[in-house]
Amino acid sequence: MLLLENGPVHGYEIIKHMKSRTGKKLSPSQVYPFLRQLEARGYISKTRSGTRQRTDYRLTASGRDFVSSLDSKFGEIIDVYMRSRLITCAHCGCEIYKGGETRTIKGKKLTFCCKSCANAYTYKGV
Repeated sequence: MLLLENGPVHGYEIIKHMKSRTGKKLSPSQVYPFLRQLEARGYISKTRSGTRQRTDYRLTASGRDFVSSLDSKFGEIIDVYMRSRLITCAHCGCEIYKGGETRTIKGKKLTFCCKSCANAYTYKGV
């Protein structure tokens, strides 16, 4: 459904996109029944276009509302998850998710966002 937020797509585009994002190929027998369920629930609509009569799927208003509510819920979950993994720079106080510079100063292991902060903290005479 998130793929449909950017505009109409057809089933083969969904299959290609999922393969590029996950490395796993979905079969049409997985995609099209799911699209039919979304259509039955009123989340998407379909139209035929082009000379090959390709079926394009697009979000309906209730589908956009549903995706928006999912965005909000998943955003909150991700925020809680990410916050539990953040480390605060011992010098400037910025939040670090990954990486950083670790130094042991006066027997205490400290994490800094960068070498500059680590050096600045070290030179404060701590």
